Order: sequence, then C-alpha cells, then structure tokens
Amino acid sequence: MTITREQLINENNELQLLLAEAEKTLSAIQRGDVDAIVVSGNDGSQVYSISSAETPYRTFIEEMNEGAVTLSREGIIIYCNQSFADFVSEPIERVIGSYFKRFIAPGDRSKIEKSLADQTDNKNDVLIISLINALYLKLSVKLLPAYLHGDYCVMVATDITEIKKEEEKLLELSGSLKKKVDIIQRLRMQLIDKKIEAEAEIGKLKKANKKLVKEIAKHKLVETSLKHKLKKKKATA
Repeated sequence: MTITREQLINENNELQLLLAEAEKTLSAIQRGDVDAIVVSGNDGSQVYSISSAETPYRTFIEEMNEGAVTLSREGIIIYCNQSFADFVSEPIERVIGSYFKRFIAPGDRSKIEKSLADQTDNKNDVLIISLINALYLKLSVKLLPAYLHGDYCVMVATDITEIKKEEEKLLELSGSLKKKVDIIQRLRMQLIDKKIEAEAEIGKLKKANKKLVKEIAKHKLVETSLKHKLKKKKATA
C-alpha cells in the first residue's frame, strides 16, 4: 500500500503530540508532581505507584506503633509491619504467609472469619480480639479499593491490653462492691425484720403492762376495802 505525503505528515503530527505528552509526563514525574500513573492494557487500567511517592508512606507504615496487616479473604497474611509481628511475638518472616487466626485465641477466631467474609467496599469493621499470648487488640478492618486489583483487606491493630486490664479491674471492683451492697441490703432487711419483731414485742408488753396496771388497781381497791372493813371492825369491838 502506497502512503501519501499527506498521510505521512498526519502520522508525524500524531507522533509529535504523543512525544510531547510523554515528555510532559516524564517531566512531571521528575519534578515529583505525580504520585502514580495509570496504564491501559488488555486487562484494563492498572495503577503504578511512583517509588519516590510511595517511600514516605511505606516508611510511615513500617515505623508506626500500630500493627498494619494485609489479609486475603481466606485470612492469610500477605503483609504485616514490624509492630504487628511484635504483637504476636514472632519474627516477621514467620508471620507473613501464616493464617491470621493462628495468633488469635480460639474463642475469638469466628469474629475475624466473619468480618473477612462479609467485607464490602463501604464497610469498616471494628473488632476486639484476644491473642493466644494474652494480648488484646482492637482491629479496624476494611476492603482494599477495587482499582488496586486484589481481593484483599487491610487491617490496623492497636494494642489495648492495658485498657482491658483496667477494665477487668473495674469489673472485679464493681462485682466486689455489688456483693458488699447485697450484704448490706440483707443486713438492712434483717434489721428491719428485727425492728418489726421488737415493735411487736413492745406492743405485747404494753398490752401486758396495761392489763397488769388494771389488776394492780383492782387489788388496791380490794386491799383498801379490806383495810376499811378491818378498821371498822376494830372500832366496833
């Protein structure tokens, strides 16, 4: 097929435009104005991070006190930072590739399994779990955005062991106070019952006293009458 001069000129212009766009993109990357680039291919668009932009964020994740974890839907740890490895008391190389539930106390494993299975784009789960080494973690679990091409979840873990210990102390103290209050209430009821019984006895004694007073009065009248009769009898003798 013969290519005309006009076609060559048009093709050259298109190439010049593509070259200008490529130079602009390269210049922006070199200046640090671009964090990532999108490349279209047969499998759709893919995002590639620029290492200079990624490095500060990666350093932040690696150095932060909270644990950072990337999990598959099956609960396999794809990535974790050193803080999380410290939480579970194992070398980081042994943690990555393990099932997350391996580090969780048996009673809490169903929590994370359900959270991973139910994750959606707009959901953010917050869980409290205990580890087999007796630490307590607060987990924030969220599904990675779709454009990152992975059915993975990200998790931030915070050590709340000291808070849980204080909570358990408060619960223990609350339970102890409740027992003491119950004892005081029982004693109070016993005192009330005794007071009622005492008042009933006092009432009986008052009635008995009144009856006794009447009997004494009768005896005095009889005694007075007898004395009067005796005196009168002596007078007539």
